[in-house]
Parts: sequence; structure tokens; C-alpha cells
Amino acid sequence: MATKSEIVPPDKLVITLREGAKWSDGKPFTAKDVIATFNVGRLFNWPVFNYVDKIEAKGDYVVEFHMAKPSSVVERQVLRERIRPAATYGALAEKVEALLSQGKTTDSEEWKALLKEATEFRPEGLIVSGPYNIDPASITEAQLTLVKVPTAWCADKVQFDKIVIYNGETPTVTPLVLAGDVDYATHGFPPATEKAFIEQGIRIIRAPIYTGPALFFNNDVYPLNKKEVRQAMAYVIKRDENGTVSLGDSGRGVRYMLGFSDNLAPLWISEADLKTFNTYDYNPAKAEELLTSIGCKKGADGIWVDDKGNPLAFELLVPAEYADWSAAAENVALQLNNFGFKITVRGIQFQQEATEVRSGRFQIAIRSWGAANPHVYFAYVNDLFVDNYVQSTEGKGMNFPMKQKLADGTEVDLQQLIVDSVAGLDEAAQKEKILTVAKVFNELLPVVPLWERYGNNPARETRVTGWPPEGDPRYLNAVYGDNFVIMMILDGTLKPK
Repeated sequence: MATKSEIVPPDKLVITLREGAKWSDGKPFTAKDVIATFNVGRLFNWPVFNYVDKIEAKGDYVVEFHMAKPSSVVERQVLRERIRPAATYGALAEKVEALLSQGKTTDSEEWKALLKEATEFRPEGLIVSGPYNIDPASITEAQLTLVKVPTAWCADKVQFDKIVIYNGETPTVTPLVLAGDVDYATHGFPPATEKAFIEQGIRIIRAPIYTGPALFFNNDVYPLNKKEVRQAMAYVIKRDENGTVSLGDSGRGVRYMLGFSDNLAPLWISEADLKTFNTYDYNPAKAEELLTSIGCKKGADGIWVDDKGNPLAFELLVPAEYADWSAAAENVALQLNNFGFKITVRGIQFQQEATEVRSGRFQIAIRSWGAANPHVYFAYVNDLFVDNYVQSTEGKGMNFPMKQKLADGTEVDLQQLIVDSVAGLDEAAQKEKILTVAKVFNELLPVVPLWERYGNNPARETRVTGWPPEGDPRYLNAVYGDNFVIMMILDGTLKPK
């Protein structure tokens, strides 16, 4: 809904809106809607307000965001936000403005009461700015239908009158794809399922996801708090094998071990600097050396014990519903056990696994590393904040200390380094900070990335045409971030046969 975005140094972001666009109720789309959206967002403490302190309309079609703490991530945070109609949320937004004018803060009772009111608010119906709206009568546990809004600003470009969206994990969606009911899916399909798709003549789109599974460690469990143990595990896991076993050609072993996607590495770190990083190539001898250096010994039964005489035996949690992660966990356990660790895999419901990890009730867990965002700050937040005491509201999580001493004696505050990596508008300065964070991550390995997931997304061409060829740059957009299929529906690239 924006036609222009401009950062105006030293501290402003100016957004120009699309003129002539209308909401589905016929009202014009204007700056008033943007202001209402972000005022309600302020109530919910959206991350953009870590940087932005004031938002003003400059006429009906220009909005100015003032940054109290200038940061280059503000532009993406603003542009990717879904704008809500003032017709629906304007009253709440005005109440937020009133509280701000009275000097009320998030700790005040008035703020908490309004937050409760907003959380419990349920609109009578959806007013949308895009070319599709939800048909309420179509909603079931299994699916819903989007119907075209003929008055939308891009209604002449989109080619589908309706889109059916199916709900369900991989076991539910697989038969729908094979039966021809689903034209495109983004699940992580096991290699055997992908083979069945290919045998049916279904095209597979293998786009980068910019994330994947990693080993997360509870630092309250000795000796997982020692970097040498984590490094040893990295040396004895064949990451390419783990990826192939888990997801075929779509599971690609991590190379650089920086904590963010290998695809993003050259955009943030020079080729010369990348050559200095430890890639932790398979090296069981090095793993033995590391464990021995901290007093570990291999017993007569082939199991390593720590310096206190306790076996290096740990439970590995994994979300049971994720077929690819479950396969990764089983393969990791096999590889580590062959070396002399004693790993037992336990699969649990995916939401419960998140709770167990954030509550600190785990030893090792398969969790997501990286992030589908061009700025790698968000990858480090996912790696080190979300499941750690930094952000967890359920417990200490992995309790990885963010203040550390490196091998050369340097003391670092990793949390502050990560926060500082998005400060300011100078990209070169940010790259220097990211390089420092990457070096710390590479040495300490607070989590051990296994592989980077690429989509193995079935794209049936029976009813849909227009899929671009392999190598089209649109496929570099993250499947779960800036979804290229949505883009190609909106601009008319994809159309019915």
C-alpha cells in the first residue's frame, strides 16, 4: 500500500501511500489508517517502538516516522506491517493517543486496562485493502476460502476469483497434494514423499528458507555449559548427511556456522573474513582432543564420561509433528552415539516442546536457528534471545550467559553487541558489529546449526500456470517471509489455466 519509502537522515522515515486505493467498505485508504494501525501497535509494544517515538500524517498520503533511536531495520518493520482500517480500530487508536497525551506508560493501570480491552476486541467483520477477503461461511478446521474483492486497487491484476487455503501439518496436506486438491504447499516433505510428487510429474520449487534445525543446549546441565562439549559435537556431526537424511536435496548442511544463513553471509561479511571462520568440518580426532582437554575420558564401554565421572548422556527433545526435524534428531543421535555420547531422542507435541525449552526443562533440543529476514540481527534474536532468559517469560530457557570471555581473554557482552548491530543508519558500521557477533558465535557455538532448509514445495501445473523457471530471482524471497507465491498472485504472474 506504499508507493515510496525514503529514509531522511538523521532520523526520519517517510512513507508515501498509494492514492486511489479503497477499503472493501468503499472508504479511501489514507494516512489516517496508518496512524491508527501503529497507535494500536504501540499499545501492544510492537518492536518498531524500540526506535520510533512519533508518527505524523503529512496530508492524506504521506506518513512520517520519527526515530528517537535511528535504525535501518525500521523501514522493513514499517513496510511489512499490515495496515488496519481506522473504521475498525480508530476508536482504540484515539484512546491510545489520549493516554500518551496524559503521560501514561505501559505500567499504568489505565494502559493495562486499555490493553485488555484491545485484546478482547472482536470486529464484527473484516474490512480489507487487498484483493481478497475471507468468506466466513467457508471456515472449518480443515480449510477456508478467500474470495475476490472486485473494488480492490489490484483487482484487475489478480487472476483467481477464489483461493482455498488448507490447514494441517505434513501428514494432512500430503494426500491433498497427491489428489490434486492443493496446487502449492510449503510443508517440509520427507524424501519419500517428494519422490512420489516427482513421479506424478509435480514440479518441486527449492527456494531458500534461511532457517533450519539446530541443537540448543541447557547451560544448567553440566557439562553442556562448556564450549568444548558443544564444539566436539559439531565436529562429529556430518551436517550434509543429516540434512540429506532429513529432507533430501532440501536439507543442506551449514557451512560457515555463523548463526545465520549461508546465503546471507556474503552480504554481511567479506570473502576474506569468511575464510577465517571455523567451519567445523567432520573431525572426530579434534572432538576427542577437545573433550580430553576438559578432563573427559572414554570408558571401556565406549561411552565418554566427564571430569566428574558422569557419562555424557543426554536427552534430545524434538517436535514429534515435524517429520524433517524428527529425522534430524534420530540421525544426530546415531552419529553422536557412534562417537561415544549417549543420546536418547524424545518426541513431544511441538507447542509443548517450546514450553519445555523456555521453562528450562530440557537437556538438548532441536529448535529453529536463523531468520527469514535480510538483516541478520533477527537471526541472532532467534538464536540467542527467544529461547534464552533474554526474552523467555516462562523460565531461563537455555540460560546461555550473554556475557562471556573468549579464548583470547576478551570479555564480551553478546546481548549488547546484538542490540548495537542494528543501531544507526550506517550499513558499513553495522557490518563491523555483525562481524564481531559472528566471530563470538563461531567460537562459543551457543547453538549448533545442523542444516539450512530449502523448500521442497510441490507446485502443480494442472490448474495453475505462470510459474517462473528455476533461477528466477523471485525465488530468493523467503517462503515464510516475503512469500514469492503471494507476490506472483498479486502481480498476475500466476493465473488459472
